[in-house]
Amino acid sequence: MDDSIVKIESLRFQWSKNNNFKIFVPKLEVGRGKKVLFLGESGSGKTTLLSLICGFLEPLSGSISINDKIISDLTSTNKDAYRSDNIGIIFQQFNLLPYANVIDNIILPLYFSKQRSKKVENKINAAMNLCDQLRLPESILNQKASNLSVGQQQRVAVARALIGSPSIIVADEPTSSLDTEAQELFLDLMFDQIFKNSSTLLMVSHDKSLTNYFDQVIDINEILVREN
Repeated sequence: MDDSIVKIESLRFQWSKNNNFKIFVPKLEVGRGKKVLFLGESGSGKTTLLSLICGFLEPLSGSISINDKIISDLTSTNKDAYRSDNIGIIFQQFNLLPYANVIDNIILPLYFSKQRSKKVENKINAAMNLCDQLRLPESILNQKASNLSVGQQQRVAVARALIGSPSIIVADEPTSSLDTEAQELFLDLMFDQIFKNSSTLLMVSHDKSLTNYFDQVIDINEILVREN
C-alpha cells in the first residue's frame, strides 16, 4: 500500500451519448491524511469529479483507485458497498432525512457499512459524542432535522459523514451558505474531527479565501480538461 489514498489515471467522462461535452483527467493523486481543496468556479466540473471519485457516476474510460481498490472496475452493488465502507459524504444540500431526528440521521451510515459499524461500540453514544464535539446542543438531539437551523444541519451532516471513521471525507461546497465567522468555526470543528479520525478530506469550493486552511489546493482547471 503506497501513500496515495486516491489515484486517477486517464479518466474520461461524458454526461450522455447525446451530449458532446466531455471531461478528461490525465492524472491525480491524493496523499493519505491530507486536507485537499479543489478550487474552481461554478460549472467547472468540481462536483462531477467528486461524483466520479465516489462512484455515483460511471467513467467512459480510465481508472479511479480508492485505498488501492480500482472502484471503476466494480459492479454497481459492490461500488455502493465500497463507498459506504470508505467514504463519508457531506452533500451541498446536506441530504438529511427531514423527519428523522438528529441521532437517527447521524447513525444512518452504520446500517449500510458493517466495516464502519464494527468501529463503533455504541451507536447512540458515538453520535452524541460527535454532537458534543461539534458543539451541537443536547436539546436538539431528538428534534427532526427539518426543524434545525442551516448551521446545525451542516454539523449534523459532518457527524454523519464522520461516524465509523471512514478513511475519506468528501465535502461539496459545505461552507457556501455561511458568513465568514460561521465559516471559520465550522471549518475548525470539521478539521478537528477529521484529524482525530485520521481521515483524508476532499473538499470542493469556489471560494479562494479558504486556501490557507488546506494542505493542498488544486485548481480544477489544471487537472481537468474539457473536451468538445
